[in-house]
Amino acid sequence: MTAPPLPTIRPATDADGPAVARVIAACFAEYPGCFYAEAEFPELARPATAYASRGGRMWVAEAADGTVVGSLAVFPTRDPAAYEIGKVYVARAARRGGVASRMLAQALDLARAAGARRVRLFTDTRFADAHRFYERHGFRRLPGVRHVADVSQSWEFAYDLALSAAR
Repeated sequence: MTAPPLPTIRPATDADGPAVARVIAACFAEYPGCFYAEAEFPELARPATAYASRGGRMWVAEAADGTVVGSLAVFPTRDPAAYEIGKVYVARAARRGGVASRMLAQALDLARAAGARRVRLFTDTRFADAHRFYERHGFRRLPGVRHVADVSQSWEFAYDLALSAAR
């Protein structure tokens, strides 16, 4: 039996916003008390434009049937030596096949090429699988948590990666 083809990683377009929103909403639905609210994701109205206007980029993972099954974005911060990763979501059926790792590799390459020495990210404290993923890729959790006044009343961990330590 042949394994299904791996999803294709490609730059997001502005038309991908609704599909990325569906992936995020499905991921949130896996956690009690975690709700998707469209108003909290204005960048998804035009994701390619939103991230490009910040000097960054978003990628999506697309299954063989054209369905978007994942996303990841990267953009510079106010610190010229640091970039931030965000919108890291993969549909349950597409997990554990390297999709997020492939998108992360592209994001880290972009950050390095731009001269960044560090990459940071924030992730909901409930997303234990995501924490393990980041830690496997060399990110270290920073002390403390931050509250996000969103519809889910989220708390987030901060993670940091020195690019020289990236695998």
